[in-house]
Amino acid sequence: MAQATANGIQIEYDTFGDRSGRPLLLVMGLGAQMIAWDPEFCELLAERGHYVIRYDNRDVGLSTKFESAGPPNVAAAMAASQAGEKVETAYTLSDMAGDGFGLLDALEIPRAHIAGASMGGMIVQQMAIERPDRVLTMTSIMSTTGNPALPPAKPEAMARLLVPPPTEREAAIEHRVMTSKVIGSVPEVIDEDRLRRLAAEAYDRSFYPEGMGRQLVGIVASGPRHEKLREVRVPTLVIHGEIDPLVPLEGGKDTAASIPGAQLLVIEGMGHDLPAAYWGRIVDAISAHTAQAATSSK
Repeated sequence: MAQATANGIQIEYDTFGDRSGRPLLLVMGLGAQMIAWDPEFCELLAERGHYVIRYDNRDVGLSTKFESAGPPNVAAAMAASQAGEKVETAYTLSDMAGDGFGLLDALEIPRAHIAGASMGGMIVQQMAIERPDRVLTMTSIMSTTGNPALPPAKPEAMARLLVPPPTEREAAIEHRVMTSKVIGSVPEVIDEDRLRRLAAEAYDRSFYPEGMGRQLVGIVASGPRHEKLREVRVPTLVIHGEIDPLVPLEGGKDTAASIPGAQLLVIEGMGHDLPAAYWGRIVDAISAHTAQAATSSK
């Protein structure tokens, strides 16, 4: 792993595959570190001809933390948004999109394929809105447009998201495992031992729940994207789980409907996670998407 100065902050990243491959920037979701993109998943993408770049978003992992902004007030941000008032925030999705472009700048990659999961999907949507000239293709996974007309998260899923995690290591790991099970895919594809191992790795690498709160406020402050996405002409693939309780399937459908020509892949039994059982379908879909764009651009 390495660090780069990007968009005025330090970004932790690593890469998989040959640099001569199709550049693919992977952007992770709310409070999640880049290790949530499993190395085996990244290797599968690299084997399909990609130069894979994963990184820690600002305020998580080993990238710059915004401690000077102070503890986030998520409830106040949501109340202000619902009242149509200005939301006070340390940064927005636009700033986080700038981090992605800044990392590509540091790696001297002028244009890239971009793929994001959950909040990462929101970030790559913002990247495509702001700098389509730098985006070869976009893949938005288990994400949404922020359209206020869409159905909200299931109450039990939102409740797990908003409950502060315990600080003690074993309790924090168990909290993360339980959250993954509440928002995740059908039980038969869930590997609880793997969930516990990944939760332990994330805790030991960087336990920093304040960053997740500030990211959530940044999402709230950024507002919806569905109208701006209608102007996007970047080749787009939308992947969504059929039973996602945190970002319901309607969010993926709205993303695909908002972007002219977008493709939608719905995966049966998939929730708000990326179990190994679905890697094959996801890798196949992304690889076909980026390869087609590479062929059509010649």
